[in-house]
Amino acid sequence: MKRKFSHSRLGLTGSPAGVLAGALLFTCMMGAGVAFAAGGNSGGASGGASSTSGGSSSGGATKAPATGAKSAPDLTTCDKGMVWDGKSQKCVVKRSGVLPDADLTEYAYALAKADRYPEAIEVLDMLADPNTPRALNYRGYATRKMGLTDAGISYYLKSVALDPNYAQVREYLGEAYVIQGKFDLAKEQLATIEKLCGSKDCEYYHDLAEALEQAHAL
Repeated sequence: MKRKFSHSRLGLTGSPAGVLAGALLFTCMMGAGVAFAAGGNSGGASGGASSTSGGSSSGGATKAPATGAKSAPDLTTCDKGMVWDGKSQKCVVKRSGVLPDADLTEYAYALAKADRYPEAIEVLDMLADPNTPRALNYRGYATRKMGLTDAGISYYLKSVALDPNYAQVREYLGEAYVIQGKFDLAKEQLATIEKLCGSKDCEYYHDLAEALEQAHAL
């Protein structure tokens, strides 16, 4: 059976103008009730959505973008004249003995990756032992990036002589050979990287292969 709702049942009585006003009021009240049931106004939604990017650390540190890789190096850099202390997570004044050689070596690499090549070499000059495979590799990288490819290769070869199983230096050495147009030598390094990594599914292999492909040599 259909139910008939009269104006009086909805509280809409009186003149036509009064009926119209009452209908509008009723509609507004119903809409407000729905909004309330749905969770109130939109102001509360933004409360849990704010976030901060982290920004710079103390002492003028510049954080590199996260790569998502578990073994990714810390590429944080500081203002000139300072170095990044990863343990204390702050920049400290650059001076002899301020950090262990291993930490200074990695900081030099961070500077080189930030295109601050002369500063990277200055940090490597501070090492008590500058003739380690990693230090020589990073010196070669910074030197090559400054346009001194032959000098860079000489440092790479010294690094390889100290540690033939160091895959990263072989990638950089191969890239230097690509710059010189010595593609056969670059391919030799690519084959060696595949052996060291155990497959072609290796970052160093991919990077050198890409350099060869861009040179139309692979």
